[in-house]
Amino acid sequence: MAGKIMAQARSHFPLRRVLCSGVISFSFYTVCDKAHAQNLVSPLQNQELVTVTAGGLKTSDGVRGKTPGGGLMPPQTAAKAISGVTRDFIAKQSPTSNALTLLKAMPGVVVSGSDSLGTSDRMNVSIRGLNQTELGTTFEGMPVGDRIYYSPFTSEWADTENLGFVNVAQGSADISAPVYNSVGGQINAGLRNPSDKFGGYLNLAGGTKSMNKEFGRIDTGYIGNSGIKNYTSFSHESNNNWRGTGGQKRYHVDTRFIKEWGNGNKIAPFVSWNLVRADLFTNPTMAQWKKYGISYNYDGKYQFGDSMYQGFHFYRRQTVMMAAPTNLHIAKGLTFSVTPYFNYGHGIINGGSTLSQDNSYLGNTPAGQLNLEHVVNGKATAENVDPYTQFGSGINAYLTWKKGINTLQFGAWYDYFDHNEATSYAEADANGNVGNSYGHTPVLTQNGSILRSFDGHIIQQANGLFISDSLSLLHDKLLLNAGFKEVMIARNASSQLPGTTARVNAYTAQPLPQVSASYKITPHDQIYINGTTAFREPASINSYIDIYSVATGKMSSTHNTNLNPEFSISEELGYRHTGFLNLSLAFFNYNFTNRQLSTSALVNGTPETFSINAGGQTTRGVQGEIGLRPWHHFSPYVSAQYLHGSIDNNILQGSDYLPTKGKKPTMMPTFTGSIGLSYDDGTYFGNFALTYVGSQYTSLMNDEKMPSYETANVTLGYRYKDIGAAKHPQIQLNLMNIGNEHYLSGAYGIKTNAKATTGIRGTTIAAAGSPTYYVGGGFAAVVSVSTGF
Repeated sequence: MAGKIMAQARSHFPLRRVLCSGVISFSFYTVCDKAHAQNLVSPLQNQELVTVTAGGLKTSDGVRGKTPGGGLMPPQTAAKAISGVTRDFIAKQSPTSNALTLLKAMPGVVVSGSDSLGTSDRMNVSIRGLNQTELGTTFEGMPVGDRIYYSPFTSEWADTENLGFVNVAQGSADISAPVYNSVGGQINAGLRNPSDKFGGYLNLAGGTKSMNKEFGRIDTGYIGNSGIKNYTSFSHESNNNWRGTGGQKRYHVDTRFIKEWGNGNKIAPFVSWNLVRADLFTNPTMAQWKKYGISYNYDGKYQFGDSMYQGFHFYRRQTVMMAAPTNLHIAKGLTFSVTPYFNYGHGIINGGSTLSQDNSYLGNTPAGQLNLEHVVNGKATAENVDPYTQFGSGINAYLTWKKGINTLQFGAWYDYFDHNEATSYAEADANGNVGNSYGHTPVLTQNGSILRSFDGHIIQQANGLFISDSLSLLHDKLLLNAGFKEVMIARNASSQLPGTTARVNAYTAQPLPQVSASYKITPHDQIYINGTTAFREPASINSYIDIYSVATGKMSSTHNTNLNPEFSISEELGYRHTGFLNLSLAFFNYNFTNRQLSTSALVNGTPETFSINAGGQTTRGVQGEIGLRPWHHFSPYVSAQYLHGSIDNNILQGSDYLPTKGKKPTMMPTFTGSIGLSYDDGTYFGNFALTYVGSQYTSLMNDEKMPSYETANVTLGYRYKDIGAAKHPQIQLNLMNIGNEHYLSGAYGIKTNAKATTGIRGTTIAAAGSPTYYVGGGFAAVVSVSTGF
């Protein structure tokens, strides 16, 4: 089969690349070269998918040296803007990186990390000024991350050693993708394929801040005559926080099977298990940042009453993900694609606070005397315990029928998600130790109830139906596509806390049409145009559940009364050129209604996420990227984006309106850009990447903003010849933030107005508080030694 595909590809494309044609599911991959293909495909419905040929460099980590821009610009053919990274780039980054940090050089992508290593999930990513809660994220054909908070938790997906590709569609998700929050586009990642022959890979790394990682993988090759092949890997990594005290530990397992048979039949199940425990970083206000800089941290030593003690502020999350993407050839021109999936997660995110022994509340009810033991002046210090359990399962399936110049596709998607979360408190002794940080020894009220500020449960069910039709004309030069998707979301939330609204239900049925057209001017030049729609439900269980202060018995936050989903209509006009020089340029326009902004804050000492309905918004811009194929072993890359946006209406605040109409949206830099240069002659290799992000407003009134910043990373490496059983061993040095720039990388908590403002009706609207920020990671260095065997 592989030979047949290769022959067909060469007949159409004499260049040194392979075009794997056919209708391919987003949830599995065509293998052009069984021995070396690394899944460098863009999983797009009704599109030809591009990957690299065999040959090129011989390495143990999947680098082939064929992708333009040093692995930053794989060729694309879809009728929309898409960027991505391949093994040529992924393998040369720090082995501690995650899928989102790998995308920071892509046009329009801004990664707001809190450490340079890329190990922390406490981060944010935005595309075209739309943050990660507005991005659909899929991995091996299944939705990933949190379905309510929309946090992607990319450390759970896979070790970078197992990643085959990461793609980002900046404007719109594939119509067949199982996502419902993709107003800003889709991020999709996939695993490498198991090898045909028995072997393995070992990578050992160490670096600054006591960073260490150990990764090992075994490939079984084909198991007997079964036609099944597999790999299983295990990794452990740990590091100290680059600022403040504390650190992080992570354990991870990936296993993947592939079975191919007949004419295009394939099943590729995988399982990933992840366990991470990390001490949190502080998120300063602008005033705190200017006064303390990177010295504003949680306290390393405990004193009575110190709720800022680092030992209270951490998170732990354990997850299992599994899916079985399958493609079946039913008849000539007819294929069936199905991906059943399941995920389970149990986590906890803790903070610190002070409790009153005699004047605390459970909801709006006095709690009486608490069962506290370490009390001074009627007060005790406690760790806020916020555990949650969530599990989801679903199935995404569709039929594709190709007949002559027409390709018809229709399918259905169902997803069930259950999230249960209830806070409690654990009393600290004189040394800051608590009986149990996971809620097993909670503080009790006088009548024996568990003292809580929050007790919520939400069940979500999603149903999607879609149909899409493509017409190929003018000898496949012109491709027309029209599709329609209907997504129905039901959310049922309940609260057990006294004084809260017991039940909040929300139901949405959203029609999502899309159209596109592309034309191949020459075999190397393509123009396209598209129009798409998308929507997103409000983020966080806090949009549906009330939170009470245990100190006052008053609501810290109330559930949203406006639960209308965010809706967007977008248009793109683009041009691509492929060859020695690769160019991609896209102009885009968005119109939003009920723009849902996500913001985070400490409530009762615990990090919480909320949604702000910012009304209408218009965004326009242009993005572009240029990359060269290797020339004398060098591969340069440049990307840039210009954005212009405006808020379309004034925003209700109490009994008055904030004069926000015409203001610039939050977290929308006018200009971003990246420059990269890669070198690889098979023995010596390295790359350089510089990223610039312009200033960004952090309040809707534009009365506070964070400054622009730039960071640069460097990779240097050397490959040895085989040494006995060690195949292609190499040593690699990664230097991150080489200038050790201290900067704010993004907004953790945005505000409507950071200063008191006169409303449209003349009243004074008090400041909503000070925005808080992610602090970008300082300098970090990682040395890794790896080999195949």
